[in-house]
Amino acid sequence: QLQLVESGGGLVRPGGSLRLSCTASGSTFDYYRVGWFRQGPGKLREALGCISSHDGTAGYDDSVKDRFTIFTDNLKKTVFLEMNRLGSDDTADYFCAAEPGFCPPIWKYEHEYTYWGQGTQVTVSS
Repeated sequence: QLQLVESGGGLVRPGGSLRLSCTASGSTFDYYRVGWFRQGPGKLREALGCISSHDGTAGYDDSVKDRFTIFTDNLKKTVFLEMNRLGSDDTADYFCAAEPGFCPPIWKYEHEYTYWGQGTQVTVSS
């Protein structure tokens, strides 16, 4: 049974960067799609991006594609979300999710993921 744990959240100043991790246990991410989502205060959960771990290809929502990068380690045990030029709108709980398969074309839909982490909180504030 795949289990996911996010880490790396915290307080960061506007304009700063942060790297979140999503670590798998019980299996590796090989042949899984791994998506990142977030839910800000009073907002719906939104999809940020997804990586197809088999070949390392990633896709992003237009709102973050110029600032966020998703990549995996060589062992495919951890997927990272690198976030740059953070602003107050990026304050949210961040979640990773996984499902066997590839990202396109369904990666933005929460119901397409079976496995979810518990989330890690990111606060952007001066």
